[in-house]
Amino acid sequence: MANWDPRTGTAPYATTATRAEAYDAGLRAYMMSVYNYMLSGVLLTGIVALVFAKTSLINLLFTIQETARGVAYGPSLLGWVVMLSPLAIVFAMSFGQNRLSESTLKTLFFAYAGLLGASLSTIFLAYTDTSIAQVFFGTAAGFGALSLWGYTTKKDLSGFGSFLIMGLVGLLVAMVVNLFVQSGTFSLVLSVVGVLIFAGLTAYHTQAIKSLYAYVAGTEAQGKVAIMGALQLYLAFINMFLFLLRLFGSSRN
Repeated sequence: MANWDPRTGTAPYATTATRAEAYDAGLRAYMMSVYNYMLSGVLLTGIVALVFAKTSLINLLFTIQETARGVAYGPSLLGWVVMLSPLAIVFAMSFGQNRLSESTLKTLFFAYAGLLGASLSTIFLAYTDTSIAQVFFGTAAGFGALSLWGYTTKKDLSGFGSFLIMGLVGLLVAMVVNLFVQSGTFSLVLSVVGVLIFAGLTAYHTQAIKSLYAYVAGTEAQGKVAIMGALQLYLAFINMFLFLLRLFGSSRN
C-alpha cells in the first residue's frame, strides 16, 4: 500500500515497463493518425482527378483540342487559379502552423488535396487508365516499404535528409531549365532522379515524424504535427507517383 496514491487511486510511480507501454501505444495512435490523414488526402486527390477527367468539369479548367499528334490542352484562367492555389495553401500551412488551429490546418490539408486532384485530372488525358492504376499501386507498395523502413531503422537519417533537400532544390532548378531546353533525354534523367529523391524523403520524413512524437506527446501541438507530417508524406507519395508515371505510364497519344 506504500505506493498507493489516495488522491488518484493509482500508483504514483509507474514502472518503466508501464511507461514504455503507454509511450508505444501513444506513438502507434499518433502514427496511425498521420497515415490516416495522408491516405485520406491521396484518396480525395484521386477521386477529384477522376471525376474532373471523366466529366465536362475538366473543360472549366483546361482548353482541350484534338491535334494530329494527340490531345493538346492548356489551362484556362480558372485552371491557373486552381493550379496555383495548392502552392499558396502549402505556404500558409508551413508558415502559419503555430498560429492556425488544428481544425483549420485539417481543412487546408484537404482543400490542398482536392485542388491538386483537379489540377492532376489531365493525367487521364495523357496516360491510359490501366497504366495509371498500375503505377499507382506500384507506388503504394514502394511507399509502404520505404516508410516502414524509415519507421523501424535505427540509422539516423537526418544527415541523409539534408542531402535530399539539397537534391530536391537542384531538381526543381533543372526542371525549370528543361522547360526551355525541352530535352526528352534530360526529362527522363530528371524523372529517375525525382523518384530516388522522393523515395529517400519518404523514409526520412517517416523517421522525423516518429521522432517528433517525443516532443509533442500529450500537448496541443500533437494534432497539428500529425497533420503537417501527413502533408509531407502525401507530397512524397504524389511526386513519386508522378515521376514513375512519366517513366512507365503508357501514353494515349
